[in-house]
Amino acid sequence: MQPAPRQLTGYVMSAIVIAAVAFAFAPRQPAPLAVTEVLADRVQVNALVGAGDRLIAVGERGTLLTSHDSGRSWQAGQLGAGRDATLTGVVAVNAQVLVAVGHDGWILRSGDAGQTWQEKHHDAELGEPLLGVWSGDGQQVVAYGSYGKFLVSDDAGEHWAAREMPGDGAHFNGLDGGADGRQMLVGEQGLVLRSSDGGQNWQLMPPFYNGSLFGVVRLSASSWLAYGMRGHVFRSTDFGDSWQRIDVGSNQPIYGHARLPGQGGLVLVGAASRLIRLDAQGNLLGIDQRSGLGTLTSALGLSGRHLLVAGERGVFQGVQPTVALSQEARP
Repeated sequence: MQPAPRQLTGYVMSAIVIAAVAFAFAPRQPAPLAVTEVLADRVQVNALVGAGDRLIAVGERGTLLTSHDSGRSWQAGQLGAGRDATLTGVVAVNAQVLVAVGHDGWILRSGDAGQTWQEKHHDAELGEPLLGVWSGDGQQVVAYGSYGKFLVSDDAGEHWAAREMPGDGAHFNGLDGGADGRQMLVGEQGLVLRSSDGGQNWQLMPPFYNGSLFGVVRLSASSWLAYGMRGHVFRSTDFGDSWQRIDVGSNQPIYGHARLPGQGGLVLVGAASRLIRLDAQGNLLGIDQRSGLGTLTSALGLSGRHLLVAGERGVFQGVQPTVALSQEARP
């Protein structure tokens, strides 16, 4: 006996549903996803670094970006353990190995120049942010931050151990140093620590300023620059024994800096889209006011006397991917 038309229709629909379910759960190799270009002006960027032929940017909500074309376009890095915490700093240990740090004691490591990242440390229970990361020899890496937090890795960022530091638990904001073992660490309430033996021992220096210092730059073994709140910039020519203020004509805070190639000096960046240009000895050359950039947190010197800047409005590209710096001083 032939099935009725209504029964036949039911059989057909059941077969379709069974086939769809079987297809949905059948094992198969997914098609590879295309690399997604990221609009780097839609996210806050807190730090920039160059590694070989790539640029890396990190920022809010775990943002990890890489660029192969000097900042014209950006792609998102892949993170093994995704979190929503803000990243505050990144360093290139060498051309392939990168370390990024952020809130909740978060430490990430990449062994492929920023394409993929692995979590190496996280402390959500304590919840204290790391504010910066630095490496001077391609092997030892230090991460530092709030309440005197200071972590050290002796294997290029794979494993980490806490170290007790002087400073009565003040926030550490910036660190720089050189191959001769001289290092300097700055932080809140004018805190300055210095080391002459590659960070094995630290000396707390007498305070000379009661505001926060956000960064420090080694100009030479004896000459150092520190900057921070209310547009304050200081220079020392005796490895921190004494400091003299450099008047930059502004009370806007300064959050980051970039060295320019060769003997091009450096640029300080901060609030109100200001770029402060100094020569290699720390002498003021001029101040540039850029419109529409917002608060700048970081910068990176590129070839051809160009500068990439980043901050609350992402990485600035404009018509060109970089900001050209004038040779002459500007009042």
